[in-house]
Amino acid sequence: MDFSLSSEQTMMVDATRRMVAEDIEPVLAANNPDKPLPKPAALAILQAASRMGITAARLPQAEGGAGLSALDYGLICEQLPTMAAFLIQCQETAVLRLHYGSNPEQRKRFLPDLIAGKRIATTATTEPDGGSDPRGTRTTAVDQGDHVVVNGNKMWITNGSIADIVNVTCRRGGPNDGRNLMRVVIDRDESPFEAREIDVIGMRQSHLAEMVFDNCRVPKANCFGESGDAAKILTVTWLAGRCLLGLAAVNLATRAFEATRAYAGVRKQFGTYIGGFQLVQQGLSDMETAIVASRLLCYNALSAIDRGERANGLSAMAKRFTIDSCDRAIAIGMRLHGAMGLSRELGIERLARDVRMLSIPDGTPEILTLIHGREITGLDAFRPTASESKPRR
Repeated sequence: MDFSLSSEQTMMVDATRRMVAEDIEPVLAANNPDKPLPKPAALAILQAASRMGITAARLPQAEGGAGLSALDYGLICEQLPTMAAFLIQCQETAVLRLHYGSNPEQRKRFLPDLIAGKRIATTATTEPDGGSDPRGTRTTAVDQGDHVVVNGNKMWITNGSIADIVNVTCRRGGPNDGRNLMRVVIDRDESPFEAREIDVIGMRQSHLAEMVFDNCRVPKANCFGESGDAAKILTVTWLAGRCLLGLAAVNLATRAFEATRAYAGVRKQFGTYIGGFQLVQQGLSDMETAIVASRLLCYNALSAIDRGERANGLSAMAKRFTIDSCDRAIAIGMRLHGAMGLSRELGIERLARDVRMLSIPDGTPEILTLIHGREITGLDAFRPTASESKPRR
């Protein structure tokens, strides 16, 4: 068991860091840190990511992607500023979801511009009453000639306010049990819809939106996959997504740790550097331990996905532990900075706000606990059925 990076992985990580320094950080710094990025700035980041091949990181090379493993993609995502990671991961996941189940004509029509970063994509699944239960989707798609008419509301959609292409999870009437979930791809140019920004405490440069589809007419040629495959596609892509969110938290906690370690070497109290105090060293030790443990849990889950193993429990465990641990690590860093930790000038408080934004997407801590518990016991705590499997012993 070798925990060191290969030479290829090291080169990939170094190239990502250079891209961040040269192409992403200047864009973020040039815009208001407390307002969502203008769409041209978001496109500039996506186009930089496209040159690195990570707008279609996990797509096979034969289909125009980079063909990266889940672990290699995670190594890249860990280096990205969290706002950019949100933007790029949303685009990459949408590309992957559009690829699965699409026909050649659909792929040719939608994917090239998304991979090139010329247009922005997102997936709209979460609803006001169904965030943790995609099978409870109420948004409907009703056949009407050579179109389907989409009606419903979506909430907390990353990139929703600036998206050109939206992969919408809908249903076609009947019992709301998930078997009739379908995917409809809405091109904003041909099927307009409403979207508004949602003001939140962290990730202030990113875009979270409410989307309203009111008799939105969409060509039937934009219906993807087979009816009933939407839940499966969402679940498969969520597994890696949870780990990628965890690694975004690792990025934030690492920045807090590095700032705190540097501060402990220059700040004096009682005539000596605070880095020499036992409790300050304990705090730094706790921070680094949380970071390393979180990173390895995420890497382990991503490696299991690459091996084709069932990673439902591993990915749920990785995200839940990582976000909580990195949240605590950043809080320790704030305390060790004393009053400076509360200042907006220093930026530690921004890391604290941003890490809180990672707890909810792709499964709340409570839902992840139940997913992990189901993997342990074989019993479903939130959707018991008559055909439930026997308890594991």
